[in-house]
Amino acid sequence: MKPVINYDDCEGCGTCVEYCPEVFALGDDEKAYVIEGAKLDSCDLEEAANTCPTECISLED
Repeated sequence: MKPVINYDDCEGCGTCVEYCPEVFALGDDEKAYVIEGAKLDSCDLEEAANTCPTECISLED
């Protein structure tokens, strides 16, 4: 599963970064992004997506 962030809906709360700092980071604009080359199996992506308050993270095959 690969995480995709709806950039327009992201509030930059950092919840995804707390759950999966190996996969997500906050940019200079305080919006979340997926780290290029991240090891996607290093954390619980589903939990990170489910805890996002704006539901801006989706998981794709």
